[in-house]
Amino acid sequence: MCKSIFTQLSAIALLASFAFSAAPTATAAEKKNIPTWIDPAKAAADDPDFLIQGEYLDGKTGIQVVALSKGKFYLSKFQGGLPGAGWDQKKPTVGTFDRKDVKKQISSWKKAQRSSPTLGAKAPEGAVILFDGKANSLIKGEIKDGLLWAGSETTGKYGDFHLHVEFRLPYKPSAPLSSQDRGNSGLYLQNRYETQVLDTFGLVFNKDWIELPLQSEPAQWCGSFYKVKTPDTPMCLPPLTWQTYDIDFTAPKFDKDGKKIANTRITIVHNGVKIHHDVEMPIGTGAGAKRPEVAKGPIIFQGHGNPTAYRNVWLAEK
Repeated sequence: MCKSIFTQLSAIALLASFAFSAAPTATAAEKKNIPTWIDPAKAAADDPDFLIQGEYLDGKTGIQVVALSKGKFYLSKFQGGLPGAGWDQKKPTVGTFDRKDVKKQISSWKKAQRSSPTLGAKAPEGAVILFDGKANSLIKGEIKDGLLWAGSETTGKYGDFHLHVEFRLPYKPSAPLSSQDRGNSGLYLQNRYETQVLDTFGLVFNKDWIELPLQSEPAQWCGSFYKVKTPDTPMCLPPLTWQTYDIDFTAPKFDKDGKKIANTRITIVHNGVKIHHDVEMPIGTGAGAKRPEVAKGPIIFQGHGNPTAYRNVWLAEK
């Protein structure tokens, strides 16, 4: 049976959920002059913590090491392996350590360099090539260094489709982990249903398992349907790693009089792991909930003042 996350919610309760006031994000003072890297080589040259951050394996234990700036790190140890690759789904062992302690621990671990199995996927015959490194009539927005940057959008409108997107989050270790300033962007499908794009590498979606002050709610983290549903598995990779979303989108259906007869349904694969399966969306997310649903709409690469990059974006209409 297809899944719906709203079966038990009334329309009134659902609309009220979008009025939820998020936990505070970084203040203006915190955002000012936060060191930000968009190039891995430059980050490695400038910040010794960048080369330490990442994923490791110690036998059947998977470890995620997150840089918090100034030689501090947040570690999560997962039994069975890394999220999406063997983790037993039980509470990880977590803690904050300084650089000296972390370097001592990782000396006996094997660094894992995971990449999405769909990275570089070629568009099938007949697909719409939205962005392949050069400006074109299908996209409007900033294009620099062969990349599409957050704040762009398609000029066309689309209904049912399979969408492939590759994205790279900036490295901002001084921004608090879970802060909405940590590379915030988002894919707004039909400008109504947002899949969050944010650096939440190292976080799991159970708040009780996290030993850091939270700056935002889990349903605002990478892979979430914004403020509506968290992913089934946390699959965010380290910042400045190219990641993928492969999305199957079924648009809402309307009868000849314009009455909606079927809700939107979305399946998302993040870095090769299915994080949402056939989720039913009766209305949009966030600000998208205020816009009337449509049979066809644009795709927005949301901009929030962060240099999040996109490439190899194509869409196969159904």
